[in-house]
Amino acid sequence: MESTHRPGNSMATQWLLNIGHAIDHMFLLIFATAVTSIAADFGFARWEDLMPYGVAAFFFFGIGSLPSGRLGDHWGRRKMMTVFFFGMGAAALLVSVTQSPLQLALALALLGCFASIYHPVGIPMLVQNAVRPGWTIGINGLVGNLGVAVAAVTTGFLVKFLGWRMAFAVPGVLCLLFGLAFAVFATREQGAPAKKKAGGAVLPAGVSIPRLLLVMTVAATSGSLLFNFSTNSNYELLTDRLRGILQDPAQIGTLLALVYAGASFAQLIVGNLIDKMPLKGLYLGIVGTQVVMLGLAAVAQGWTFYLLQFLFMVTIFGAIPFTDAMIVRFVDDSMRSRVSGMRLAVSLGASSLAVWLIGPVVKQAGFATLLGVMTATAIVSLLVVSQLPATPAPRRAGLSPAA
Repeated sequence: MESTHRPGNSMATQWLLNIGHAIDHMFLLIFATAVTSIAADFGFARWEDLMPYGVAAFFFFGIGSLPSGRLGDHWGRRKMMTVFFFGMGAAALLVSVTQSPLQLALALALLGCFASIYHPVGIPMLVQNAVRPGWTIGINGLVGNLGVAVAAVTTGFLVKFLGWRMAFAVPGVLCLLFGLAFAVFATREQGAPAKKKAGGAVLPAGVSIPRLLLVMTVAATSGSLLFNFSTNSNYELLTDRLRGILQDPAQIGTLLALVYAGASFAQLIVGNLIDKMPLKGLYLGIVGTQVVMLGLAAVAQGWTFYLLQFLFMVTIFGAIPFTDAMIVRFVDDSMRSRVSGMRLAVSLGASSLAVWLIGPVVKQAGFATLLGVMTATAIVSLLVVSQLPATPAPRRAGLSPAA
């Protein structure tokens, strides 16, 4: 495969950073996949009543991006990613030994704090020497969402055969081993990014960083809401829509893993197109399709719903690379972690509301209403993306102006 990096990051570093993305998404979704078993263990009559205990994890996942991004730029991205791997592994092990809902919520909150490191630190570290940033982000997104697929299938099997505690403990131990590998093999930094000389990123004519950041943040917030609504409810949603057809948790987890694995390739395709096409038109097309697929899914049942679930996850995953691609193109590397952190703190912090809403909305109004809320959110995304400034395609296919 053609190299997508200038000399800088070793192949081992690239692989470990991509694996870190998979870990980040996988660990945050173990709870949502195992929630029925955890609720039964803690004496809850309904899984929906336990869902709010996971909100803190997603709140700190978002708000923690702000200090994580600042530390990434000023202290060093390699150091922060080492903290990420060891912190995630230790927090997952802590979740596995909790004995009450409050302990569970606190341990998940700690997991969210460490999870907040990856996006503002790991992605800027990965793309800082990228020749084809869109493709690099696409590969990273593919691997990250394969982590979502792994969460669905491995959690289903671990819960079925070993219990929900091992669903956290086994990945936790593996994460500590990846942390050790990163500490040994990851490329050494020559200095913190903020101490480097700025390279002069190019903005579109008449567009300021504050305006671009505002539109990106609002679009990313609605996109993050959809990501949290879908990934945190898909297992129970699929169980509900296949009722009478299939009920085995391991089989449903496998079906959902296939959805996530297949839909993840959308990021690879979109990442390749980002390097060749104007961002705005491509983004609008994906979000517009998202509206249609979610609207149809709201009234579908059985295997028809399963097909539509795959299609709306294609569009939700396919929309993810755009904000990172714009930051790479228009923000200098010396401050990318801080800009990413500011954007993520708002979008991910606000989208943690989705995790809290899932249980009450489904309990009171059912999954059709939840899908209706998701459709409305996609419409908001479409309106916001329409306000993005028009930007030309990269000057040369395969090279971003600000790469």
